[in-house]
Amino acid sequence: MSIMRVKAKSSGERTDVKMMAKHIMETGQRKDKSGNIIPAMFLSEVEVKHGGKVVFAANLGPAVSKNPYFSFSFAGGASGDELEINWKENTGKSGSETASIR
Repeated sequence: MSIMRVKAKSSGERTDVKMMAKHIMETGQRKDKSGNIIPAMFLSEVEVKHGGKVVFAANLGPAVSKNPYFSFSFAGGASGDELEINWKENTGKSGSETASIR
């Protein structure tokens, strides 16, 4: 399941990345209509690699809003290169995706 929407653009000696995670980021503190607590389910880690090197890493918690947005730049990268994006949820679920640099 792909949850990351990524736009990465290389310009000169740096690459600018804009990334949104399509995720509910449930805190575990809300209740449903029946009064039952909705279990916590949020991204706890996001890591982006370029050429095997980590260029972005974040440890997240339940206070982060739904569909979190990240924007960062790193030195290097060229059009056609791939970014490897790895993520983990607090539930133990994890995933890996790739995105191309334009």
